[in-house]
Amino acid sequence: MSEKPTKHTKVLIIGSGPAGYTAAVYAARAMLKPMLVAGMQPGGQLTITTDVENYPGFADVIQGPWLMEQMREQAKAVGTDLVEDHIQSVNLKSKPFEAIGDGGQKYTADSIIISTGAQARWLNIESEEKFKGFGVSACATCDGFFFKDKTVAVVGGGNAAVEEAMFLTKFASKVQLIHRRNELRAEKLLQKKLMENKKIEIIWDSVVEEVIGDEDPRNVKGLKIKNTKTNEMSELKIDGLFIAIGHDPATSLFKDQLEMDNTGYLITKSDSTETNVPGVYAAGDVKDKIFRQAVTAAGMGCMAALEAEKYLASN
Repeated sequence: MSEKPTKHTKVLIIGSGPAGYTAAVYAARAMLKPMLVAGMQPGGQLTITTDVENYPGFADVIQGPWLMEQMREQAKAVGTDLVEDHIQSVNLKSKPFEAIGDGGQKYTADSIIISTGAQARWLNIESEEKFKGFGVSACATCDGFFFKDKTVAVVGGGNAAVEEAMFLTKFASKVQLIHRRNELRAEKLLQKKLMENKKIEIIWDSVVEEVIGDEDPRNVKGLKIKNTKTNEMSELKIDGLFIAIGHDPATSLFKDQLEMDNTGYLITKSDSTETNVPGVYAAGDVKDKIFRQAVTAAGMGCMAALEAEKYLASN
C-alpha cells in the first residue's frame, strides 16, 4: 500500500466543538489556511445538548446540533480545510509538529490548537442512554430551566454534584441528591450550604439501577434505586435526572508531552491558551473544568487562534 502524502498546515486544529470551530474561523480570517480534524464526535458535547438558551445572539431556543452545524459551515466558508479523521498520536517534541490519523494519514503543523474537549461520565445503564436529552442530562446549567416546579434527582457526591443540586433549586421544587456512600466528597463549605437548603434531600448509600419513563412522548417519570448496604430496592418519583459524577478531558493523546493537572486537564499559562510547549495551544473543555460553557469555549478558541497567529508571525 502506497503511503499517503503528508498534509502540512500552518495551524492544525484538533477537535471540533465551539472552541475548535471558533479557532478555525479566526485563523482562516488571518489567512493562515487552518486545517481542522473533526475527531470522533464532530461538534462535541453540544451535539447531545438539545435546547440551547444561553448562547448569545439567539432570542429563540436553538438546538445544539444546529449551532454546531452553523459553526462548521462558517469555518468552511471562511477557508478552513475540514478533515474527517481522528488523530491517534502526536509528536510535539520536534518541529514541525506531527500528528497521525486513524488510517495512517500524517499531518505536520507549525502550530497546533487542541480543542479535544471533555466527556461527561455517565452511569452506563441502558435506560439512561434511552432518556438522554429527554429528562436525563449531565448539565444543570444547560437544562435546569426546563424543570421549573418539578422534582429532580442528582447523582454524585463531589463539588460538581453539590453545585448542580444547589443550582437546580432555583427551578425545581425539590432536589434529591443520590450518593453511593454515606458522606460527600465535596468541600465542607459547599456541604454546609447544601445541608441548609430546605429544597434538597440527600439519599445516602444508594445507586441508580434504572430510569423509568414513558415511551411516547419520551420523558422521565422515576428511578429504581438500590441501597448499597442492604441491597433493598426502592422507587423515586422524579421528572428529571442529572448525572454529576465528573468529566474526563480527552487528553490521553498528549500524555508525557504536555503539562496536565492531576485530573488530566491541560495546563495553560495565565491569561493565555499557550501550553508548556510554545506553538501549542489548548482551548475549551480540554483545559477548562470550571465553566464548561459553549460561549467560554468559543472565547478560548478565538484567543488560541490570535496567539497562534502572533506566534507564527514571530517565528
